[in-house]
Amino acid sequence: MYNSIIQVEVIIPTQTKYLDLIGSIGEHIAKELDDFSGDRGALAYHLNLVLTEATVNAIKHANHKDPKDTVRITIYIQDNELNIKVYDHGQGFDLESVPLPDFDHPQEGGMGIFFIRTLMDSVTYTRQGDCNVLEVIKYLS
Repeated sequence: MYNSIIQVEVIIPTQTKYLDLIGSIGEHIAKELDDFSGDRGALAYHLNLVLTEATVNAIKHANHKDPKDTVRITIYIQDNELNIKVYDHGQGFDLESVPLPDFDHPQEGGMGIFFIRTLMDSVTYTRQGDCNVLEVIKYLS
């Protein structure tokens, strides 16, 4: 049981040069979890991948007409639940209509949502006010 609460919030410009930073935050969090008895290396890799892919999607679909546009990422851990939210101001998309990748004819791109859904326990995408919010949950017990 995680007695302590971990909460991280990062706001970045809609630029891909910050992706390594976002991924490394996920890795460091996985390696520092007090009571996690699973494979820390695998969790670190998964969080890096999920955070990077989610942020890439937010940047790609963000409002590029506004150079001041940002993506906000929150990571919250409490009671054996890791919750990641990625907020963007883009046009959004229908999560349910994202097709499975064609593994026989792989394309560049299009794998992010598949990876996120495969590695996490819950994935939702909603509109909240003027933001789109991709929320992913991983149970740590």
